[in-house]
Amino acid sequence: MMNTSNGMISGPSSSSSPAANPQSPGIKTYFKTPEGKYKLHYEKTHSSGLLHYAHGKTVTQVTLAQLKERAAPTTPTGTSSSSSGYTAGSGFRSATARLLGTGNGSRALSFVGGNGGGKNVSASSRISGSFAASNFTTSITNTNFDGKGTYLVFNVSDAIFICDLNSQDKDPVKSIHFSNSNPMCHSFDPDAKDGHDLLIGLNSGDVYTVSLRQQLQDVSKKLVGALHYNKDGSVNNSRCTSISWVPGGDGAFVVAHADGNLYVYEKNKDGATDSTFPAIRDPTQFSVDKAKYSKSNPVARWHICQGSVNSIAFSNDGAHLATVGRDGYLRIFDFTTQKLVCGGKSYYGALLCCSWSMDGKYILTGGEDDLVQVWSMEDRKVVAWGEGHNSWVSGVAFDSYWSSPNSDGSGEHVMYRFGSVGQDTQLLLWDLEMDEIVVPLRRPPGGSPTYSTGSQSAHWDNIIPMGTLQPAPCKRDVPKLSPIIAHRVHTEPLSGLMFTQESVVTACREGHIKIWTRPSDSETQSNSCPEANPTSALQSTSSPKDNKTSLSSKVISGSSFKQ
Repeated sequence: MMNTSNGMISGPSSSSSPAANPQSPGIKTYFKTPEGKYKLHYEKTHSSGLLHYAHGKTVTQVTLAQLKERAAPTTPTGTSSSSSGYTAGSGFRSATARLLGTGNGSRALSFVGGNGGGKNVSASSRISGSFAASNFTTSITNTNFDGKGTYLVFNVSDAIFICDLNSQDKDPVKSIHFSNSNPMCHSFDPDAKDGHDLLIGLNSGDVYTVSLRQQLQDVSKKLVGALHYNKDGSVNNSRCTSISWVPGGDGAFVVAHADGNLYVYEKNKDGATDSTFPAIRDPTQFSVDKAKYSKSNPVARWHICQGSVNSIAFSNDGAHLATVGRDGYLRIFDFTTQKLVCGGKSYYGALLCCSWSMDGKYILTGGEDDLVQVWSMEDRKVVAWGEGHNSWVSGVAFDSYWSSPNSDGSGEHVMYRFGSVGQDTQLLLWDLEMDEIVVPLRRPPGGSPTYSTGSQSAHWDNIIPMGTLQPAPCKRDVPKLSPIIAHRVHTEPLSGLMFTQESVVTACREGHIKIWTRPSDSETQSNSCPEANPTSALQSTSSPKDNKTSLSSKVISGSSFKQ
């Protein structure tokens, strides 16, 4: 049971299992921001009896999938149709909930769920990583499914789980089980025309595309109507670490692997076609090779780095691809020309996650140095770094639905809101306003840096040349950000974060997901008035000279401390 009368979560009732209603001792059911209070609305969790750890615990991700109006009938067999008309959109994935985990290159979230729509099917009904796709005409359908809605797709151990985001039911509505391999990553395309909108990458390197709607309509625990690529790891048998549709790519998708390679596929090509690539000439250098045969799928191999590619993210327009890896480097590529644009090193250890702003101007990274870095595409360098986590940063995301309460709507002064989660169990929110950032001008040899406020391009030295991978900059030369809030949201290490129009979604590695509703419009308007919010009024009168090495910190009493 959840008791919100005193803002704290009580333990589960005697009628609920610990897995069905996890205890969160000492965790508040709300956190405060300058615009108002975010409140815990409901949680998603799992039944531990459904989990199978024959292949070990998995690296897990979460994907937000929004099904629109009913699509045209899908191809029911495991071979793709010869007709064209595939279109891939940007998809709605967790921006911050990317690959996380241990220091050996295994990065992911740890979500788990119940069996939902498959409750009347024997738990022994399982599938192999190299199965033949089930025939949809012989499957038992779920007549209660209306074909529309917003869902959370997540994986743990040997299963994929699907939850209804807008339902207060904690149990998933659907579970899909694998036997010979574990699902590791997934991606959703809301604009897929042929119905195959969900990508799934496995520990064995196998990749599937399926129709999410078709999976929800079927009550079994098997994938139905799946297309199979890289079967049995025939092209690459290392673990899939991250997967994504190419925005506007006509059904193209990319799959990153633990051996440092990334492959480009075309959905409308036969996934069983053999692909052969030349040997990698220099493992330390970025290289792109096309398949030897025109009918091959995958069609290209990108060798990114030595060691695992931990996370990938496309800019909203699909023009650029960002990758972060075990070697600690962020790399940004022009996807069309297949050229390295820029990149740089973390201060310490691997980078685990990355996320783009909606306008494509900034990129967030987080990793084992416990920091959040903000990269500028215009300047091709780090323009700010944030300190506030006490452990690895496991997820970062921009809040594209948030707008500053003080915004005049002219677009001249843009403020970005972004969030980060870490293995310290904390959610941090940050505000980035480039017009107020304190920018180091130069640092004379043996001297201290000088500072000025204003545009990055007006004050920084020459823009970094194209294709340059930079070492980590001296922290004294880069402005420091302070979080506006730091709130302990789970008892276990956090693994993922995403923003929706109505809520903020957080998840911990033990498989519990929390949905936090945003402040009401009336509360936001009230807090934006100086008379109603004396703290904000006081901050607005403070001078930038009071803090020459950081952005103005908007601290809210009672919620900015480490909880």
